[in-house]
Amino acid sequence: MADALELPAYARSLGIVTTGEVDGGMPVLSVEFGSMVEGRPQHFHGGATAGLLEAAGYAALGAALRAAGRDPQLKPINITVQYLAAGKSRASFAVGRITRLGRRNANVTVEAWQDDRSRPIATAVMNILMV
Repeated sequence: MADALELPAYARSLGIVTTGEVDGGMPVLSVEFGSMVEGRPQHFHGGATAGLLEAAGYAALGAALRAAGRDPQLKPINITVQYLAAGKSRASFAVGRITRLGRRNANVTVEAWQDDRSRPIATAVMNILMV
C-alpha cells in the first residue's frame, strides 16, 4: 500500500518519504533531520513538523479511500496542530488514523514521534472535505 503512495510536492521538498511500514492499514511516513527541516539549531522547525503531520493525514485518508474504491479530490477544512515536545536532530515519523469517514467529509487524527512512539512530539486533528 505504501509503495503506491505518491506524496505531494511540498512533502517531497521537505524530504518526507514512506517508510514502507504500515500501521493498521495506514502508511507510516518519515523525514530525516537536515537543513530543509531545521528551525533553531539542532531542532525541527514547527512548520516542518506540521508538514509531516499533514502529509501523514492525507496519506492515511488516501489509503482508506483507495481501499474503498473511491478517488475524490481532497480539500482541507481545518487542521489543528498540538506541539508537545521539541523535535530533536534525528528522524521523525508520523501516522494518521481515520476517526470518521463519511461521504463528503472525513476526520483524521495524526501523531508524530521520534525515538518512542508512546512519546509523541506533536499531534494533529484534520477535517477534510471530499468532492
